[in-house]
Amino acid sequence: MKICLTFSQRAPRCYDFLNRHKGVVKFTIAGGLASVLDLVLLYLFHDPLGLDIVLSTTMAFMLSFILSFSLQKFWAFNDSSQHGKTVGQLFLYLLNALIGLNLNGFLMHLLVSSYQVWYLLAQVMVIALIGVLNFIVYKFIIFKKKSHETLG
Repeated sequence: MKICLTFSQRAPRCYDFLNRHKGVVKFTIAGGLASVLDLVLLYLFHDPLGLDIVLSTTMAFMLSFILSFSLQKFWAFNDSSQHGKTVGQLFLYLLNALIGLNLNGFLMHLLVSSYQVWYLLAQVMVIALIGVLNFIVYKFIIFKKKSHETLG
């Protein structure tokens, strides 16, 4: 008889680590999926469909933004608050995304132009920094749980 071992049985230390940090893991997966969707949609809108690059970029951003917000809110941060609160969260999420976009541009210019960091390495560094900042903003501001929510 064949015995199927679960991930927790095959790699208990890895499983325990991921389980302890599942919020960060879910945040990273959600962001990664939204980024992949953005790139795939950009390609599809621009190359096969032949749409203008600005229109393609905008449409891809909007659709991946919706996926990102939904995954972060409902899956990564397990926030099931109702419509009224969701509208405010969506506004803050968009505001945070726009701040992140500007911060990305500023830091890329600084690293590449002033410090001569290779542009791809600079982007990896900036993505990591903005990712950490986003996690903090999402956890403690946008999807913050009230004290009575964390008890239950």
